[in-house]
Amino acid sequence: MADRSRKWLREEFVTYAYILLYIALSSGQIFYNKWVLSSKEINFPYPLGLTLLHMIFSSVLCIVPIKVLKIMKVEEGMTLDIYISSVIPIGAMFAMTLWLGNTAYLYISVAFAQMLKAIMPVAVFVLGVLAGLEVMSCKMLLIMSIISFGVLVASYGEISISWIGVVYQMGGVVGEALRLIFVEIFVKRKGLKLNPISMMYYVSPCSAICLFVPWLFLERPKMEAQGTWSFKPFVLCLNSLCTFALNLSVFLVISHTSALTIRVAGVVKDWVVVLLSALLFADTKLTFINLLGYAIAIAGVAAYNNYKLKKEASRVTTDEPATESIPLVSTSTSNQETRNTHF
Repeated sequence: MADRSRKWLREEFVTYAYILLYIALSSGQIFYNKWVLSSKEINFPYPLGLTLLHMIFSSVLCIVPIKVLKIMKVEEGMTLDIYISSVIPIGAMFAMTLWLGNTAYLYISVAFAQMLKAIMPVAVFVLGVLAGLEVMSCKMLLIMSIISFGVLVASYGEISISWIGVVYQMGGVVGEALRLIFVEIFVKRKGLKLNPISMMYYVSPCSAICLFVPWLFLERPKMEAQGTWSFKPFVLCLNSLCTFALNLSVFLVISHTSALTIRVAGVVKDWVVVLLSALLFADTKLTFINLLGYAIAIAGVAAYNNYKLKKEASRVTTDEPATESIPLVSTSTSNQETRNTHF
């Protein structure tokens, strides 16, 4: 009995440790990206270049243990047709999400960017309806209206709003919504499910290529012409390592708990980011209307998550058990479905 109690306590401790690790890494990565892009000390205002570095770093960390050291294996079943029709669109949308989301930090505060991200379920649902993956209902229409109203109230309460930053952030939201739709199609219609390492192994190089082309024409000339930016290898490599660790932490949390836990942790993380950013960054000034609107939006997001989880649970009871596929987390976004946490 004593051994069983100790084992239970140890498992509980490990579970909560993983949850705290996820919240810390997810929040910290957002602040880290903002600091790297905005800090005069680092002087690296190149979101495209930073995101490209993240993808190259993730590609190397996946390829080395799988292809060079051969200490890990990826699931079989990947074909050229699946790669072209599914992986490339997912990689392209993932690249778009990170690029535009990180660019938004140059124009708007971390807190406001986080509030705008709350609109994600609306974008996912609307695109899902258009793709035939979701069905419009009065309940979902009400939930989407609550989320949209909350985001509008939060935006109205923003003191210094930059519409350029809003456009970039909304572009990132659309990219993430499209990525989730492609993942849904990838899993449902292709029937192939991959764990996070396998997904990163296939998607990261594709995203890196999708980022390299625009970087070559949009940011590389600026970096060469300006000549004042300073590349700090330790700071940027640590930033990339944190991004990779964040993606792995999602897998650890889900493997020890459930999709519901990671979604609840995502909501907690979002509030942590909003409140801490007001203390860490001078460009963040929260108002009562900001917080009220965000609270309304988060209430809608919670209702959406509850609806999706009940829907998934009912599906599991009628289908055969299957291994869960976990999408990769974007460093610019989070509270999107357990993706939100995912690839």
